[in-house]
Amino acid sequence: MEEKQKLNKRQVLLIVLGIAILIVLVVGVTYAYFQSQLDDGANANVDVDTDIPDNLVFDVNKDIGITITQFNFGPNAGNQSDSAIASASLTANSTNNTATYTYYVYFKINNNNYVYTTADQKPEIILTVTDPTGAPVTSIDGLTYNQELGGFDITTANGTFAVASEYTITSNSSVKPTVQEWEFTATFINLDTDQGDNAGKKMDAEIIIQQNELKPTLAQYVIGQYTGTDGDNGLYYHDADLANGAADNGYRYAGANPNNYVCFGSTTTPCPVENLYRIIGVLNDNGEYQVKLIKSDYTTSAMLGTDGRDYQGTVAEVGMPTDYYKGDMTQSDIATYHWNYDTSVSSNGSNNWTTSEFNTINLNKNYWNYLGATWQNLIAPTTWHLGGMTSNGYTAKAFYDGERNNAGYSSNPITYTDEIGLMYPSDYGYAAYPYVWTTNLSGYSSSSITSDNWLYMGLFEWTITPISAYSYSAFFLLISGQVDANDANYGLAVRPVFYLNSNVEYNGGSGTESDPFTLVV
Repeated sequence: MEEKQKLNKRQVLLIVLGIAILIVLVVGVTYAYFQSQLDDGANANVDVDTDIPDNLVFDVNKDIGITITQFNFGPNAGNQSDSAIASASLTANSTNNTATYTYYVYFKINNNNYVYTTADQKPEIILTVTDPTGAPVTSIDGLTYNQELGGFDITTANGTFAVASEYTITSNSSVKPTVQEWEFTATFINLDTDQGDNAGKKMDAEIIIQQNELKPTLAQYVIGQYTGTDGDNGLYYHDADLANGAADNGYRYAGANPNNYVCFGSTTTPCPVENLYRIIGVLNDNGEYQVKLIKSDYTTSAMLGTDGRDYQGTVAEVGMPTDYYKGDMTQSDIATYHWNYDTSVSSNGSNNWTTSEFNTINLNKNYWNYLGATWQNLIAPTTWHLGGMTSNGYTAKAFYDGERNNAGYSSNPITYTDEIGLMYPSDYGYAAYPYVWTTNLSGYSSSSITSDNWLYMGLFEWTITPISAYSYSAFFLLISGQVDANDANYGLAVRPVFYLNSNVEYNGGSGTESDPFTLVV
């Protein structure tokens, strides 16, 4: 009983406060530069109250506020900055007069669409952090410290950045608290050049100080791996400046073999091969940034089932060539499915995805149930684009735009909402290195291109996109690597695709096949 009382006295009062920074730039009408205003941040408070002596309190004293006008931001006007203090305060219990805890400090950028306005990418927004000893913080994983400016360049940064991990605070008094302060300063740099390209841009960020480790979402973690240089860590940022890119502000993996593996459907280590998926990208296709996954290898009949009119048989049974297959050769039951064997439309099938039993039964019933409730909860319902193309003689960018904006055949629906789908031809096109993006997808057949495209797996495989010129054709991948059209009643291999909910948390892993990203479940 006495020991239990002692443990109760060692519990702690915890208060966590997050401050959000929102910068909104508005173009001035009569000025060569631009005007800006900083809206009030949003506060999030979490209070846990107990009746014990140890008292650990976290606080951020204010919003960071910067207001830029033609009067304070013009030639030779200097920079604009503001600061906030994140503090930890610990008072020991009156029984022992001593207490020690650790805590975490983060700078979390939820959304940021600022750009560099100079060709040499001079920093335009700098974050400066001072630790409780008064020393400047000069190392934060994922951010680049600019020695000349004395801070971190966050101009285009996104993601969660750990400023301090398991930082120790000790109190030897039950009367006078130990206080540790972290000073954060955001500075908008006046380059004395035309920075008008940043007019109307926003940054939504938070200063977070708390006792528990903060797990970033998988989307935030992946975005945080983007260094600002396209190709680093296999990532390409498809903004308006990326030549021949999608221009959707998404982050896509491209190249021969990027570290984009995810273990989904299992918490076993090592991850079972059937639970390996790969990240197509972190895309904003449904109103928020979400991770888009594709199964790393083709599915089996045990995963998708054999019921419904669209199951054909295994690869071995139908005699599909496997000479170029890059996956697990021990799999003997890779299954093939018709895209839509609806002969009421044509003897060659139908390219109306909404009437496909492969879609409604094999993918969104059988495969959905195969994943199980725990993992189903991580998947977001998705609006799939069914815009058609007339042929395969288009680039990835043309396919991307057509998938979203073109009509299908006749009155076929151009969108469909459900959890599980397939890759778009544009996904496949953009998985190759950028030097290929000027090539029509009909020309993706050389060995140099297939070796530089991680999505190429070497079997005949369906995509989700129909041919708009006919009622019965859809696009597929040939074993040689190019995109072509085939009748919907053909049986081909498949790899399911889905989007994760935006709040799915990253748990660990480096993204390699042997050490894939893992998720918090």
